[in-house]
Amino acid sequence: MTVKIERARPDQVDALCAIERAAVELFRGHQAWPSYRRVSVPPEVLREAIARGLVWVAVIGSGEPVGFVWLDAEEGGDALGIAEMDVLPSHGQRGIGAALLEHACAWARGAGYHRVDLGTLSDVPWNAPFYAKHGFVAVDKDDPAFAFARERDRENGFPDDLRVFMSRPLAPLAAGEWSVWPAPAKLNLFLRITGRRADGYHELQTVFRLLDWGDEISLRVRHDGEIHRLTDVPDVPADSDLVVRAASLLQSHAPAGAGADIELVKRIPMGGGLGGGSSDAAAVLVALNWLWDAGLGDDALADLGRELGADVPVFVRGRSAWAEGVGEKLTPLTLPKRWYVVLEPHEHVPTAALFQAPELTRNAPPATISSFASGETVENTFTPVVRARHPRVAAALDWLGGFGRARLSGSGACVFLETESPERAEAIAERCPPRFTAHVAMGVNTSPLHVTLARHRGAVRAGK
Repeated sequence: MTVKIERARPDQVDALCAIERAAVELFRGHQAWPSYRRVSVPPEVLREAIARGLVWVAVIGSGEPVGFVWLDAEEGGDALGIAEMDVLPSHGQRGIGAALLEHACAWARGAGYHRVDLGTLSDVPWNAPFYAKHGFVAVDKDDPAFAFARERDRENGFPDDLRVFMSRPLAPLAAGEWSVWPAPAKLNLFLRITGRRADGYHELQTVFRLLDWGDEISLRVRHDGEIHRLTDVPDVPADSDLVVRAASLLQSHAPAGAGADIELVKRIPMGGGLGGGSSDAAAVLVALNWLWDAGLGDDALADLGRELGADVPVFVRGRSAWAEGVGEKLTPLTLPKRWYVVLEPHEHVPTAALFQAPELTRNAPPATISSFASGETVENTFTPVVRARHPRVAAALDWLGGFGRARLSGSGACVFLETESPERAEAIAERCPPRFTAHVAMGVNTSPLHVTLARHRGAVRAGK
């Protein structure tokens, strides 16, 4: 039997939930059975974890999922948790669980995490004894890091005397290994054009809100000066891809022979107004600056990024920000925690055509940070133009507007709605019509890219 480990897809949620319920049946008659019987995997939460790339499945030759592992990333932490790992009982004792576990730990190591944590049962052979065979050791369950998990156990009646928490330390990456970097999406919480410059560029005002969801870049250092993109991107030749251009641009500041292999996982829709290409380029600049030991500071990296696109500097600097000029004058902002429903209408919106539209407002009065903070400044100057020219985007705005104030991000095509809780955002996303695709993401003030850089730097220090 051939088993393949691959990233989970949203259309596999029901199958994975069924695997979890089948695995739970193994605990009938155990002291923990009443708790397991009452609690099941929330499909909407699993779906969002899949959207963030934190779930892997084991599939057999027919394509049927027979097991999965789900990682739980703590914001800003240097440890990952295993939220769930299950294998169909009919496929047990075939090494599938071990393969899933090793794959997840390898990804976590590539992303700069220092350890993987989990909570399990001490008296079940496929729980604590299994994990002990794979490098996990029992740790003090009174550690504050496990307080939330233990409180949840108490609420669900889980037997605390049988609960054990375990950790597996992860070694820093060695030279020549793959590292993994997030390239987060952004939203424009408002957007105004206040004038046009002599060089033809427009003067803008906007607020960039970084999200905890986006693309993923994997990098492996080469020493032959070659830059290779190993992932095919539809309609984007490698030599014109911003990730390749970013790496090439940085090479002149790096030691001789610096090169890289680049792989991409694209989740941000192209042309959606979410900054996907710019964020990918920034991730390459920031990551290779460290991997190549190029030694450039944020200002120099942002200057390089500006040569690639107006939105690249905000991703390089890694802070949600108030932006002016052509988007390069950035003032970091600390914004309240919010969750967003981001709707993809599946319609291409050409930015160049919008900027040339005669009906576009190009002389709006300047806004202020205080007018934005008060809620007075919320409009996007492209919205009426996009509404008139792109019916699917207009329909997405209308549908999402039924739940609150729906807005266009950038020049579109994606639209979004801000909510104060993940539950509200997930409930709206669950009702998304089939003609659109909905994502739920949390707004962050510090980019996940910079959080990952800090983890990698810490892993290097810990390994010395």
